Amino acid sequence: MIQQDALVVATYSRRMQLLLPDGRRVEARIKGKRLKPVCGDRVEAEPIADEPDWLITTIGERRNQLTRPNLRGKVEVLAANIDRLLVMAAPTPEPDWSIVDRYLCAAELIGTGAVVVFNKSDLTAGGAVDEVLDDYARIGYPTVRCSARTNRNIDAVAGLLRDGVSIIVGQSGVGKSSLINRLREDDRQRVAAVSDKSGEGRHTTVNSAMLQLPGGGAVIDSPGVRDYAPALQADEVVLGYREIAASAQDCRFANCRHLREPGCAVKAAVDNGTISKRRYDSYRHLLALTTKLTSGQY
Repeated sequence: MIQQDALVVATYSRRMQLLLPDGRRVEARIKGKRLKPVCGDRVEAEPIADEPDWLITTIGERRNQLTRPNLRGKVEVLAANIDRLLVMAAPTPEPDWSIVDRYLCAAELIGTGAVVVFNKSDLTAGGAVDEVLDDYARIGYPTVRCSARTNRNIDAVAGLLRDGVSIIVGQSGVGKSSLINRLREDDRQRVAAVSDKSGEGRHTTVNSAMLQLPGGGAVIDSPGVRDYAPALQADEVVLGYREIAASAQDCRFANCRHLREPGCAVKAAVDNGTISKRRYDSYRHLLALTTKLTSGQY
């Protein structure tokens, strides 16, 4: 069989859809149980004799990977070889900014760009939202207030995604699939209303899929979450908060964790307002969670 280099563009548990060099899309199975390709992977694959399916035999080296710990404490890879995280929030469900912070932390650690998008801006959102978004902009993250329903600022979002491969992440129900529909000018991604009972979003995206955008670039539509944390070690957490990592250079002790240590430049920056207290609290909570996860106490 002739091996071909292919791109994983959709995942269905142990089945995949591949984009071949000649532009064809084919369904594929995975050879053995140890291979675990994800959307964005470059793989080697070969056609299966007398079948329409192809067989994935090898996963190429990954430039980066977005991860999280699963329920068994193992690292689960969500997507690979991505250039940008587009982290979404919205007025409904109520924004969980700690989830946004954790995705931004993941972006910092894997070396990708990151954008914060606040969807459903046609709905009422209080001044607290503006304050949080301004904090993100102040530390260098592009922020966009948009509405997939009214088409507000969709062009601005498309402009940020024009190059490379982006993954759209966020809580269930914030409108990821609706935004992709607007960006692609179609309605092929399934959408669902936020649950009236719980106020939490229903999961509508079962499998990850990479979709081309008409203006350039591609997006990976990933399942929504009700919580997220990157898979990392405790000493890596500070590296995921760029403004805290910058201030940490001036701490008295090189191993300062920015909690109760004397001469901590990070705590001083929080006290004088240079670092957002909300972001600092988010850092502390993720540090505590990661410490528990890595020590087996969780």
